[in-house]
Amino acid sequence: MFKMDEVIKIRGMMVKARIAQSVFESFDQAGVDAIVKAIGKVVYDNAEELAKDAVEETGMGVYADKVAKNKGKAKVIWNHLKDKKSVGIIGRDESKGLVFVAKPKGVVGAIMPTTNPVVTLMCNAMLALKGRNAIMIAPHPRAKAVTIKTARLINEKIIKLGGPENLIQCIEEPTLPLTQELMKSVDVLVATGGPAMVNAAYSSGKPSYGVGPGNVQVLIDEGIDFNDAAQKVIDGRKFDNGIICSGEQSIIAPAGKYDDVMAAFKANGAFYVEDQAVVDKFRTALFKEGHLCIDAVGQSVAKMGELAGVEIPYNTKVILLRSNDKDDDVLRKEKMFPVMVTFKYDTFAEAITIAKQNLFIEGAGHSAAIHSNNKENIEAAGIQLPISRLVVNEPCSTTAGGSLYNGFAPTTTLGCGSWGNNSISENLDYMHLINVSRVGYALKNRPVPTDEEIWA
Repeated sequence: MFKMDEVIKIRGMMVKARIAQSVFESFDQAGVDAIVKAIGKVVYDNAEELAKDAVEETGMGVYADKVAKNKGKAKVIWNHLKDKKSVGIIGRDESKGLVFVAKPKGVVGAIMPTTNPVVTLMCNAMLALKGRNAIMIAPHPRAKAVTIKTARLINEKIIKLGGPENLIQCIEEPTLPLTQELMKSVDVLVATGGPAMVNAAYSSGKPSYGVGPGNVQVLIDEGIDFNDAAQKVIDGRKFDNGIICSGEQSIIAPAGKYDDVMAAFKANGAFYVEDQAVVDKFRTALFKEGHLCIDAVGQSVAKMGELAGVEIPYNTKVILLRSNDKDDDVLRKEKMFPVMVTFKYDTFAEAITIAKQNLFIEGAGHSAAIHSNNKENIEAAGIQLPISRLVVNEPCSTTAGGSLYNGFAPTTTLGCGSWGNNSISENLDYMHLINVSRVGYALKNRPVPTDEEIWA
């Protein structure tokens, strides 16, 4: 139902955003970068406090992991952005006679998730302000306090640096009508959340960048150090109790080495369940009518055992459940808790087939991981899987969104391409939040091919 109060409230915020953005647009590169750096540094310096707030308000995740996430994302995003041009002329291509000029998009709207409210706000704000935009935030209702607090701390620093007020604004009492009105009012949207919210963003009539569900398939190749792979996969899967969309979901291991692979995982803290009667207890407890049990999302392995009525050994880090290999096994879907499902393959081609099948059940377009020393197999997976990123020999959870050790753009918004109903098949970066004007000079000395040469 149409509510004038929502329209008036968002219009008021938009007026403030427009004024702030018009002032900020006059800043030079040094001034812009000082503010972008400050956004990351505020989260870095307040990592512990904001992590505590996020865990207490949302009831999800792990405090120590959230601290690491706040600090790590702040560092890697600023390290990526600090040397990039985003004001005025940002590049030249002399061979084509082109000059590239950056222009702001205006006011960016950002829809926040409950799973990662602090770093998502920080990332979206850093990318938006790098392009001299203003940003309006729609917090998730179950994470509104920590979202608003993060924005307040950042705005206080912006003001101290001479930046305009209201560069970053939050809806203080988020409701669906207010979020919908925000989506219709801004110039471009970044939507991080469930499918319904992302689809609403794409239906808003505004240019939008969204995400899709993750369901990271982990291919374990032969001829590798299984212990090393197990450590990395477990580190990725257990991080923040499994609420990161790029977290590992399925282990696809060679049949001839399957017992060795499982032994390596068990030695590193995995609780492996092969008995399908016990696996069924987890299936029934962790999925309700084919959907994730909300009481399990972002919870510990102990909570998984409690829900399933299964005793979990002390110091267990993740739970591994042997799939029944049926096409409709619900465990093939995304699991936002520290639980994985396992499969066996006879040939590497079969491993790719299993991964592809799981991705088309859920998570196509997102990410996969491979632990291999075989370049041919690595690139076969990259060629054949419907994914936007393939992480090689690293924990996918903490590196698919960019790290100091790979070339993925650091971000909290991982585009999933047309497979995931997204507009980009790469990590959201600051370049997605600026317009670029191209100045084209005539190339008078450029050789012009004849018709015969063109059609030869």
